[in-house]
Amino acid sequence: MGTRFCLCFRPSNNISNLNDSEDIEAGKENEKYWLPEFSLDQLRVATSGFSSHNVVSELGEKGPNVVYKGKLEDGRLIAVKRYTLSAWPDSRPFLEEARAVGRLSNERLANLIGCCVEDDERFLVAEFMPNATLFKHLFQWETQPMTWAMRMRVALYVAQALDCCSSKGKALYHDLNAYRVMFDQDGNPRLSCFGLINYSTDGKSYPNLAFAPPEFLRTGRVIPESMVYSFGTLLLNLLSGRHIPPSHALDLIRDKNFLMLMDSCLEGHFSNDDGTELVRLASKCLQYEPHNRPNFKYIVSALVPLQEQTEVPSYVLMGVPHGNIPPKQTVLSPLGEACSRLDLARIHEILLMIGYKEDEEAQTELSFQMWTDQMQERLNFKKNGDAAFRAKEFASAIDFYTEFIDRGSIESGTLFARRCLCYLMSDMAQEALGDAMQALVRHPEWPTAFYLQAAALKSLGLDNDAEQTLKDGSSICQT
Repeated sequence: MGTRFCLCFRPSNNISNLNDSEDIEAGKENEKYWLPEFSLDQLRVATSGFSSHNVVSELGEKGPNVVYKGKLEDGRLIAVKRYTLSAWPDSRPFLEEARAVGRLSNERLANLIGCCVEDDERFLVAEFMPNATLFKHLFQWETQPMTWAMRMRVALYVAQALDCCSSKGKALYHDLNAYRVMFDQDGNPRLSCFGLINYSTDGKSYPNLAFAPPEFLRTGRVIPESMVYSFGTLLLNLLSGRHIPPSHALDLIRDKNFLMLMDSCLEGHFSNDDGTELVRLASKCLQYEPHNRPNFKYIVSALVPLQEQTEVPSYVLMGVPHGNIPPKQTVLSPLGEACSRLDLARIHEILLMIGYKEDEEAQTELSFQMWTDQMQERLNFKKNGDAAFRAKEFASAIDFYTEFIDRGSIESGTLFARRCLCYLMSDMAQEALGDAMQALVRHPEWPTAFYLQAAALKSLGLDNDAEQTLKDGSSICQT
């Protein structure tokens, strides 16, 4: 069955009071907008029967509303978001929302290109972005951190996307975070259109309340200015390369310790004036009172002067393949290569370099714990373990890390990875395998855990199993 087109219904006044910002002109545009409607069979074929292998886990979608990668008959790659019937029991408001988002087509968005309403199924179909998410490039890099110039480009492009949406009557965006920013075939950052779908039908507005705007914590509601606050948290991500709760960041800014916010990987790669300007802009976006926050037109104008290397294409700054340039033939990352060779010294060097970046949530949880003597004692075991690990005193590191793990419930995948290497250095391959598996339990999509598991399997003489595990790790790196 070919793709159909449907003229979606006029929005009713009782869909949601969150859409009150749509003006009359936007309403007129909506009345004229025709949205492609795909058949269920088309989407089933495109996603290989909604195979679990096609689920795009790195988009950060939680719960039942998952996203699949698909390929249409004409070769176009698509992202297909599947909703439960309970999310949209009535197809009419679903089509109204889809039409409102579909008409926002813009080069700064990963645009909606269609929908599907058939039987009890509800789907949105968007452009697929082949170069992964900001979350992956900012927090899970393995060879080089994202450059300052690219971070500023991300900030500007996202601000332009949100300004465009606001000007066209869609001033609310669901859970703006690093998962929602994706990179197209040219390496340009795009904002996912899925976040524009009405809050009341798309789950919790802020799954992590530490990053929620103050007005949401007070009333459970969001307003257009809430999006500015969320953009401020994204600026903190770009500044620091970490997940920093806004309250903690603002404390550092007030105490004039804002340099502690900056990503140490970028030291010397940007001017102090530019860094200060971005911190100042972030603090304006994070003001407690919504009316004190700037609008997105102001934010765009503030970010334009911070742009560098504007003549350099994004795919060059990102280091991603482009056009007819063949992808790199290297299958494994540097860590994967080291694990395949059982080069334990090189593994140690790389684990020191990547630090605890995979454990931001665990580190944040620790920072919110009450600083009792017992907690301080436990943290001292981790601190001493890290010192022993750096000094290559692996037996001592095992002892300290074990004490930390055994004394509490907050467990770090990185810490298991480090103890795994300590076990390998101590010819305790079976124990190393156990820790690699524990790291994988905590971070199921972490290539490092797969690679260390392969190293442990290789140490045990299980070469075939090790080879397969290396492939599993490399496939995650390349998605």
